[in-house]
Amino acid sequence: MRGLDKISVLGLLLGVGAILLGQVLEGGHVSSLIQPTAFLIVVGGTMGAVMLQSPLPTFMAGLRMARWVFVPPPLIAEDIIERTLNWSLVARREGLLALEAQFSQLTDPFHVKGLQLLVDGTEPGNLREVLEVQIDVYEARMKLAARIWESAGGYSPTIGILGAVMGLIHVMENLTDPSRLGAGIAVAFVATIYGVGLANLVFLPMAKKLLTNIARLVALREMYVDGLVGIANGDNPRVIEGRMRGYVQ
Repeated sequence: MRGLDKISVLGLLLGVGAILLGQVLEGGHVSSLIQPTAFLIVVGGTMGAVMLQSPLPTFMAGLRMARWVFVPPPLIAEDIIERTLNWSLVARREGLLALEAQFSQLTDPFHVKGLQLLVDGTEPGNLREVLEVQIDVYEARMKLAARIWESAGGYSPTIGILGAVMGLIHVMENLTDPSRLGAGIAVAFVATIYGVGLANLVFLPMAKKLLTNIARLVALREMYVDGLVGIANGDNPRVIEGRMRGYVQ
């Protein structure tokens, strides 16, 4: 798959594989770790808790963002640098108003806003101030969405313990029926494994990976702003390029 983050796939396979291999080496069976009831309790309870704490738009954004763990968003730093340098050359030759023809090349509303401010002759300091406010809002919104997975990692172990207690209650209710004790004990212990395992192998690592991707996207926006401010100041294109490349080294 194009753009696949191979280390994320490898990390997940290694983590889960090590646990399953350890189970086999200890003489156990992999099938004993497959308990649909325990999985339902842990995953359903965790998602319910996360939904309770999150506004719907934030929760949905977090779910959509989950794909970034394995297929990160495109980081088109070179395209942004090249385009900004071309704008710088046009502005030096023909003036800022000549950049109005460049709007058709843009699809990102943030990039359109920045170019519009530049063409309007906004003072460099004001241009940076306006765009940095938008960056701060963007970053805060994205981090809120990513942190639903961090919250899931906090709730999951506790929900696993809840599932374990429920399993033990089932065991206590059926002490006179030995044939039903096994299922209750299995749910009790496997629910704890699911809770702790999902938190530390899936939810918390996902949150950290998403926050890393968000930091890169924010850096791209800051790089773009730096380039626009350089154009507004009339800086040499090579100076602008040097500053912009500093964001991606």
